[in-house]
Amino acid sequence: MQQLFPLALRRVLPKQVRAPLIDLCNFFRGLCSKVLHARELIQLERRIALTLCHLERNFPPSFFDIMVHLPIHLATEARLAGPMQYRWMYPVERYLSTLKAYVRNRSRPEGSIAEGYLAKECVVFCARYLDDVETRSNRATRNHDGNIDTRVELPIFVNPGRHLRGVNIVNWDIDTMKRAHQYVLFNCEIVQPFLS
Repeated sequence: MQQLFPLALRRVLPKQVRAPLIDLCNFFRGLCSKVLHARELIQLERRIALTLCHLERNFPPSFFDIMVHLPIHLATEARLAGPMQYRWMYPVERYLSTLKAYVRNRSRPEGSIAEGYLAKECVVFCARYLDDVETRSNRATRNHDGNIDTRVELPIFVNPGRHLRGVNIVNWDIDTMKRAHQYVLFNCEIVQPFLS
């Protein structure tokens, strides 16, 4: 939201609507930065009040609930408690969503969550002892390139990889091949002692 949303709004909305939304994105970008300065937080407090006033002029009253008012207090909270990334609730909410997915019996959600959590822990525990069976914990990644040949002598050829789609074969002319050959020779560390 902080980086891409202002770019997306740039040519889509009129300026009086676009400007407060971009200011809101800049507020959150400043608030979520790794280093916070007290002077900048005071400026953010002043700017967010004006930004919310501009939003109230452009958007209907039904848009404004208590959540829209909360950014006014975030800069003060950051001044008192430090950077935001150490206090985010996103990981907790994501985990609560995982636990909520365990619910099978809506009349007794606590028991379903406990049962689902216990079943998952048992499966993970057993999967760690099953070497010859493919499980979630020992499954190869989606873009697994297979066994990597470690006998490669030149470091320029160490990076493994394979194509994910169809192969595109390109035939180079002699001049391009010579340039590629020179590039490899002049940029490979093993060749440098021979060039001196």
